[in-house]
Amino acid sequence: MPECWDGEHDVETPYGMLHVVIRGAPKGNKPAILTYHDVGLNHKLCFNTFFNNEDMQEITKHFVVCHVDAPGQQIGASQLPQGYQYPTMDQLAGMLPTVVQHFGFKSIVGIGVGAGAYILAKFALIFPDLVEGLVLLNIDPNGKGWIDWAATKLSGLTSALPDTVLPHLFSQEELMNNTELVQSYRQQINNTVNQFNLQLFWNMYNSRRDLEMNRSGTVLNAKTLKCPVMLVVGDNAPAEEGVVECNSKLDPTNTTFLKMADSGGLPQLTQPGKLTEAFKYFLQGMGYIAYVKDRRLSGGPVPSASMTRLARSRTASLTSASSMDGSRSRACTHSDSTEGVGTVTHTMEVSC
Repeated sequence: MPECWDGEHDVETPYGMLHVVIRGAPKGNKPAILTYHDVGLNHKLCFNTFFNNEDMQEITKHFVVCHVDAPGQQIGASQLPQGYQYPTMDQLAGMLPTVVQHFGFKSIVGIGVGAGAYILAKFALIFPDLVEGLVLLNIDPNGKGWIDWAATKLSGLTSALPDTVLPHLFSQEELMNNTELVQSYRQQINNTVNQFNLQLFWNMYNSRRDLEMNRSGTVLNAKTLKCPVMLVVGDNAPAEEGVVECNSKLDPTNTTFLKMADSGGLPQLTQPGKLTEAFKYFLQGMGYIAYVKDRRLSGGPVPSASMTRLARSRTASLTSASSMDGSRSRACTHSDSTEGVGTVTHTMEVSC
């Protein structure tokens, strides 16, 4: 991929045009970090705070980053034509191989939030060879039932679109307190996202089907994600129940469930430092980051203290979970090496 591809692109796919933003250039055989935002947002509203975090920039300088905007959701997007058939969730996932091929990526590590997490999980189920790992925030693997669908429809008739979408993004506590973040995002969703286009995406997300995945041995011909997965949800977030259920459907030997305290509905906005810490450890477990440079020192690379803290919290959580329920005990091995080869096999719930 040429250096000049750093910037904004429109990529033609079998299901329509996608707006894609590339940051950096590929580094050796490392995968690209590919992001997909939640409904009501776009890559800037969803991920800028997270990727602008100083520690996150220490990570991204080692990778090319590819931000994908769902059709018509980017800032400044033209209104989609009347009668436009918005791609289904399956089709949105089916657009991504074209993006990967277009930029010459061999594989990706995906970071998705809400609707974007669902799309990336679907992508990994259909094209497992293209996905090396997934960080899925606020994923709900279930389709909407008729009662939920009717409630959403009624809410849409009685509320402005941003106020219909906000309860999907933020916790009840954040909404009741009308926090500065909620006020800011209500305004930005209203002013920077085309409302007609957003309504189409919102309708399609609420028409999604169940993600067809089950833990091996639970049903006949069970199919689940093959790559390492880190599930993330905020304490009391609207997606908490869905994320817990998703955890029950994944392979326990390569899944981490991270519940973040005091982070509300969107941890990447409220706790970018803690999420970066977890992401570093996730990449290290895949063998891509053996150490990070401590900016306070002038010497060579040193092991990341933040990773060590997270490792300790994982181990403590694992020990307590094992004592409560032997059937859920898992082995956790963690290896640091100067060649960047680490091995982590675990399923555990971590609170931080």
